[in-house]
Amino acid sequence: MSLMNTYTLENGVKIPVLGFGTWQTPAGKVATDAVLAALDAGFTHIDTAEMYGNEKSIGQAVKVSGIARSDLFITSKLDNQAHTYELATQALDRSLSDLQTDYLDLFLIHWPNPKAFRDHDWEKHLQETWRALEDAYTAGKVKAIGVSNFKPKHFEVLKKTQKIQPMVDQIRICPGDVDRLTIDYCQQHDILLEAYSPFGTGQIFANETLKALAQKKKRSVAQLCLRWSLQHGYLPLPKSVHPARIKENTEVFDFELTESEMQQIDALQGVAGFATDPDTADF
Repeated sequence: MSLMNTYTLENGVKIPVLGFGTWQTPAGKVATDAVLAALDAGFTHIDTAEMYGNEKSIGQAVKVSGIARSDLFITSKLDNQAHTYELATQALDRSLSDLQTDYLDLFLIHWPNPKAFRDHDWEKHLQETWRALEDAYTAGKVKAIGVSNFKPKHFEVLKKTQKIQPMVDQIRICPGDVDRLTIDYCQQHDILLEAYSPFGTGQIFANETLKALAQKKKRSVAQLCLRWSLQHGYLPLPKSVHPARIKENTEVFDFELTESEMQQIDALQGVAGFATDPDTADF
């Protein structure tokens, strides 16, 4: 396995096994420089979202890099205020314009139940929003479509009307924070799991088990977390704005965790330090 390796989505599209995350990366020079550093380090898979507010900066970085669009895999996600057919269609076109591209490799519904639509027939809104993604896929605006933060019950809502099954579910996965029910559901239905926040919110770096194991392997805790994710068949999306750490996050293909070491990490609980956002919380 290397940075050039890919997973194959249900429709045959190849997606690089490691992606560069940009959540909480400020727009402007910070985002542009971070993406350029990621591309320079060998990342070809860039993940963003309209709600991150940095799509224009990422589009500029890709343009400046001179890398052929066909050599990159770019993902974005639907704004939470766009859960109707018409609004979703407009939002995708806006993302394409901001990213300066004619197509996206992957487009996701960011949340199944954003607060703005939670009390107004949310199931119908979700189904109509998914239909907009299906039509964008058929029209060639996106090469693959999927979702983020979905649990099994949300997939069951889509099943009632969908013509195309989601190909990806991007959820929070890191040592100590594993939604086993959703992971099992996706694996049973051939839905690739992307792991956002693979380092939690930073508290994971203070975990004594991970620190000791990292010292034993002569690796960083971050590299350990990414390797754990890859060996489980997830697609981690590490985020950083520091070139040295960005490069370090690509250096996870020349070592392996043993079965015992994997079990050690699997046994961790409650080390990620996440808080629930009431605007996007499940119900």
